Amino acid sequence: MSHPPPRLRKRLRILYESAGPVGDRFRYGLLAFDLATVAWLVTSSFLPRGPHTTTIDIVIGLVFLADLLARLWIARRPSREVFSLWGVADLLVILSLLVPIWGEGLAFLRVLRLYRVFHSPQTLEQLRDDIPGFRRNEQALRAGLNLLIFIFAMTALVYETQSKVNADIRDYVDALYFTISALSTTGFGDITLVGPMGKLLSVVIMIFGISLFLRLIQLVFRPPKAIFPCPTCGLRRHDHDAVHCKACGTVLAIPDDGAD
Repeated sequence: MSHPPPRLRKRLRILYESAGPVGDRFRYGLLAFDLATVAWLVTSSFLPRGPHTTTIDIVIGLVFLADLLARLWIARRPSREVFSLWGVADLLVILSLLVPIWGEGLAFLRVLRLYRVFHSPQTLEQLRDDIPGFRRNEQALRAGLNLLIFIFAMTALVYETQSKVNADIRDYVDALYFTISALSTTGFGDITLVGPMGKLLSVVIMIFGISLFLRLIQLVFRPPKAIFPCPTCGLRRHDHDAVHCKACGTVLAIPDDGAD
């Protein structure tokens, strides 16, 4: 006798976890949808709220809910998944979209989904296989991506917390302008955040933003390293053309596609 639920769970695991073409296309589709929701988050800040924006938010919330329920169903430890940072963020975003008692106050958290998707083992392995040069420049690209996601998240947070109380923050362009000027410590002064929380948010942007930016600069100008655990001593970072481990001398077989 057939059992559709187990077959469905197996199918979902193929979509979310497999390294085959079906899973690759599905994860790229999820990534594209997440990027589209972030684009909508920015675009909607320029539009008046109305039935059309509410309908789109509800549709996005239902897709996020279906994605979360699917991940929980196939998870080996569902409780760990739902109470993780990313699980809690997903729940708050879903609530803000389906039961908007906070208005758009938690919408900025949907940007964090990009971080989870981009840093999942399946997505990273997929990018290494599909994009030439990603494996060689992975650390710099991930550092740049982390900085970009941080800028998007802080821009969204500035807009959501200041747009209704600060006449200088009218849309995402104003929020992005302030975020970049604070991150770079330029501080033109034409836009400032109001209230104690605004000041604290400015401090967070400056401290963490500069740290991420310096990390990116360090990786761009430092000679790239290959990530390959030495089978003897466990040292993970080596020169790309290394033949022996510089810590213990073990002969290495670092995968290399031969590209410059």
